[in-house]
Amino acid sequence: MPVEKTDKRIDILNAAEALFSEFGFDGTSTRQIAKSSGANMAMINYYFGSKDGVFLEIMEGSISGFKSHLDLINDLEIPAKEKLLKVVEQYTSRIFSNISFHKLMHRELSLNQRPEIFHKIKDAMANNRLVIEKIIEGGIAEGTFRQVDVRMTIASIMGTISLIATSPSKVVDAKDFDFNDKKQREQLRKRLVTYLHDFIITHLTPQK
Repeated sequence: MPVEKTDKRIDILNAAEALFSEFGFDGTSTRQIAKSSGANMAMINYYFGSKDGVFLEIMEGSISGFKSHLDLINDLEIPAKEKLLKVVEQYTSRIFSNISFHKLMHRELSLNQRPEIFHKIKDAMANNRLVIEKIIEGGIAEGTFRQVDVRMTIASIMGTISLIATSPSKVVDAKDFDFNDKKQREQLRKRLVTYLHDFIITHLTPQK
């Protein structure tokens, strides 16, 4: 039976994401990525040019991957409220499945130490925001949602998810909570989703 060849490019990206999530960008070396992926330095330079190139591709891949999910949700023949609730469910699940990586992205955006990476990530995130804007604007047009400040609404929803993911002690007792505990993490995720569902309905439902 023939041995299936692995895609070294994918191996490099997977290894790098794990290392970046654990040690951060500055704490990860190209040599570590090469060793962990089973590739060599020349191969990393060939595919990505540098450690920055590896990092940027991981970031862009994560954001564009969520964009694909957003597009699928937006194309569904369901009311805007249900679309927005699905967005919340998908995004919280995505973030909570890899908190370390989300913290890394959040740190890069807040520090802006690598301008090229910063601007490309911001542009990709803006494309995602546009899809969510269309969902809310569609709900306003169909009468499902009341007139609201759309971008403030998106910032409230996404900002809350990011805040709880990066600082769970805002809503739970830090002494008793462990994000690495799958059960505790899932309980917090469900609590967050329930809160945001209530927020969306309360904030966006037209007043009678």
